[in-house]
Amino acid sequence: MLWLPPAADAHCRYATEWVATKLRWSLTADELELAALHELARHCPSPIVPHEPAS
Repeated sequence: MLWLPPAADAHCRYATEWVATKLRWSLTADELELAALHELARHCPSPIVPHEPAS
């Protein structure tokens, strides 16, 4: 995935922050983005994405 940072050990954190931002601001994701994020999440230790909704 070309949009990931070059350091592989940062991929899970990057994806977690990406999803948290989407959730916080109620942003949508298309099917390709969702598929990429699901594939990436399979390799991450925790499926939980902490976030706070924007007020």
